[in-house]
Amino acid sequence: MSKNFELETALVQSLEEHSEGEPRVYPIVQSTTYNYKDPDFIAELFDLAANGHMYSRISNPTVAVFENKIAQIEGGIGAVATASGQAATTMAILNICSAGDHVVASSTLYGGTYTVLASTFRKIGIETSFISPDSSAEEIEKAFRANTKALFAETIGNPGINVLDFEKFSTVAKRQGVPFIVDNTIATPYLCRPIEHGANIVIHSASKYIDGQASCLGGVVVDAGNFDWTNGKFTCLVDPDPDYHGISYVKQFGNAAYIVKARTNILRDYGPTLSAFNAYIYNRGLETLHLRMERHSENALKVAEFLQNNKNVSWVNYPKLEGSKDFDLAEKYLPNGASGIILFGIKGGKEAGRKFAKSLKWINNVVHLGDARTCLLHPASTSHRQLSEEQQIAAGVSQEAIRLNVGIENVNDIIKDLEQALEA
Repeated sequence: MSKNFELETALVQSLEEHSEGEPRVYPIVQSTTYNYKDPDFIAELFDLAANGHMYSRISNPTVAVFENKIAQIEGGIGAVATASGQAATTMAILNICSAGDHVVASSTLYGGTYTVLASTFRKIGIETSFISPDSSAEEIEKAFRANTKALFAETIGNPGINVLDFEKFSTVAKRQGVPFIVDNTIATPYLCRPIEHGANIVIHSASKYIDGQASCLGGVVVDAGNFDWTNGKFTCLVDPDPDYHGISYVKQFGNAAYIVKARTNILRDYGPTLSAFNAYIYNRGLETLHLRMERHSENALKVAEFLQNNKNVSWVNYPKLEGSKDFDLAEKYLPNGASGIILFGIKGGKEAGRKFAKSLKWINNVVHLGDARTCLLHPASTSHRQLSEEQQIAAGVSQEAIRLNVGIENVNDIIKDLEQALEA
């Protein structure tokens, strides 16, 4: 950790160097362009031979502060922020995949991620094979092909709330010679740091817990700098790039080749740029991330225990519940808590669940998670609506399932509203 800080201190304190009299809170640099006296220096910026900001579609000082902090608290060597979590997923894949390539992914993914991998990428020639995260290493490896370029999974599946077996997945990725890409949105770097468990690339929807207030969209891709891109499978990072006068990313940038290409190729050409204002909000959100995640996790466990003992609830899925199928994985990889998301089913099925949702007094139905405010969603009819029932089940979504985002309010108030609605 930078400056020998523990994680909590690194989240609160600025990791930037400040001169006397500069702002304590890094300001919003609301500018598209930057002043330079020497045109030769600007030429060096365009040739990737010098560091600096030339245009805010590619980099911005406020955004850079956010990128640097995320990279450091995740244990990576660099990061690129994006306009949404979906853009981060897209960037992570398109940076190394093109028409004719293939991805292996866990089936228990956020609905939007599943759709982009299964359908949207297929339209441009990138195919994905989905495997159950409970599959053995041998079964996962059977899904690989000669053209497979990545293994993709979520630390905590959304909305299945399954915990990733990092050791199994990272071992498979290493044996197959592909990067292990992990979406760490629900866990956040406070509860889990995937790079410490074998991940090569980490992504976030910053719109969720990093923001914590449901106020703005954003995402980020973090490069661990620990993958060998010269193994013969990733010529896009090794061969000369004609768009930059024939540079080889690996030769010029070493273990930072992936993240440099993500910025200078995907971000520059597709333009999914994070705004300076949103980066400012995220910089503020990171300062309280550890406090919020402690409270989210503490409240969620208490609510899960209440639901488990309620006569109107048929089942509850929360990794830290004793008896959960993922309890041992949660103890291993999520020692500080399992975040704030619970999946549960109400006796009476889909219609009973709908009546329950309408009976809540102050807990609202919201298409979001990671909010400081408690809310819920019926995934089968919303976030996973585009999937077939078979695909929904593979993703961990049954028709009666309710996804509850447990906030940081007083837990007794949360339980009271759930209790009266369950009685209804």
